[in-house]
Amino acid sequence: MVDWAEECDVLVVGSGAGGCCGAYTAAREGLSVILIEASEHFGGTTAYSGGGGMWFPTNAVLRRAGDTDTLDDARTYFRSVVGDRTPRDLQDTFVTSGAPLIDYLEADDNFEFQVLPWPDYFGKAPNASATGRHICAAPLRVRDDLELNESIRGPLGRERAGERLRSTLIGGRALVGRFLVALRQYPNADTHLDTALEDLVVENGGVVGAIVSHGGERRAIRARRGVVLAAGGFERNDDMRAEFGVPGHSRDSMGPWSNLGKGHRAGIAAGADVDLMDEAWWSPGLTHPDGRSAFALWFTGGVFVDDRGERFVNESAPYDRIGHAALAHAESGKLTMPFWMIYDDKDGLAPPVQATNVPVAETEQYVEAGLWKTADTLEELADMIGVPADVLAATVERFNAFAAAGVDEDFGRGDEPYDRAFSGGESPLVPVDTPPFHAAAFGLSDLGTKGGLRTDTCARVLDTSGAPIPGLYAAGNTMAAVSGTVYPGGGNPIGASMVFAHLAARDLASRT
Repeated sequence: MVDWAEECDVLVVGSGAGGCCGAYTAAREGLSVILIEASEHFGGTTAYSGGGGMWFPTNAVLRRAGDTDTLDDARTYFRSVVGDRTPRDLQDTFVTSGAPLIDYLEADDNFEFQVLPWPDYFGKAPNASATGRHICAAPLRVRDDLELNESIRGPLGRERAGERLRSTLIGGRALVGRFLVALRQYPNADTHLDTALEDLVVENGGVVGAIVSHGGERRAIRARRGVVLAAGGFERNDDMRAEFGVPGHSRDSMGPWSNLGKGHRAGIAAGADVDLMDEAWWSPGLTHPDGRSAFALWFTGGVFVDDRGERFVNESAPYDRIGHAALAHAESGKLTMPFWMIYDDKDGLAPPVQATNVPVAETEQYVEAGLWKTADTLEELADMIGVPADVLAATVERFNAFAAAGVDEDFGRGDEPYDRAFSGGESPLVPVDTPPFHAAAFGLSDLGTKGGLRTDTCARVLDTSGAPIPGLYAAGNTMAAVSGTVYPGGGNPIGASMVFAHLAARDLASRT
């Protein structure tokens, strides 16, 4: 007999965009809700996102800005990119549910959104959008709400470099902040920080609650209708990464320290089936003096080279595609970590990376750590990074010829809209021709794991026979990603987490 310390209709585990959206929907639909967050801050990985974008085709925000996209076009694009790796009905549910969700949220004055132009990540796929299907939360001023500001995770500058909080929330922090403010209007909603999921309580084959821990003590929370697991991935758990074959290291992930896979473990123990457990949302990572390689994008120059001193990827491609290319090259034995960006002195010693996502330390620290190297000639630089001098020189010479011609014959750099998103539409082919020459170390980073519990279109968790487990739902990175092994467009992870958490709550509200 379980001694219940608390009771509610719905228990939501995790406070990223998915958890917050699920809790908000459940509360608005009249259910009593308890949202628990394992860490000391709300927001999960969502709160680290600089854009906090949502990939929601044909939504009202885009429509008001003149968007003429159609659901058929968006569906065709998504299917062509994802293929048959995930169920077709799950894909269609995601593509078609974002716009109604925005209608639902905009009925509450606490929510305001704006267009965030961001090209789809596979620009040559059928019906890819050059301007994107992407929106974000409008900035939220919190000058008079210090408690709210301090309660939300991030930004990374605050956590890793002690930077002061701004009085306006932006990106993922604004999205989480708006949900938290909206939740305040519902007396039937409670939120608990520093409260971690330990186990699910299963009776007669269904989930009826959970065991949680807080301050070293365990207690049971009964969930009369069900539990929604939106607790993030397991990227910060090296044992789980090794168990399921996820490349890379927890130190290089952009997920918060609390993303340890407890939701996955609890779901599996309750009989859940899993999928995509060796996958993550990949990115190249600029390596910093503390040893961590952190997500970086917006490269305005330079080329990546492998162990032979040869290019292996379109350096202006979307970050997940670069990450996959690096992984494939590493598996072939042609690339070891770190790999190097080769660039010239047009802008000095610092690499041409405009969005490092974490604060950059003093230049001397990178040099002393052997992460940034400089030489008068490419041949000397090649010796410093351990690649053949003649090959590196030939690689740069070939790339410079492409830059002069405006066409990258090897990797198509500049051929897709995303490639030009950070260069004002101009060619991203910038010659490496101004000595001295530099090399910066890069590793493999990720934005979280994407493997998780298999669900149906209502976000109900499925067992190994394909049947729903009563009372158990999943969303976000605790759910096996609807996009399979690819990253179709910016805002896909946050958007999917919100959609399926919302659908979970609506399904729970429909049950008596």
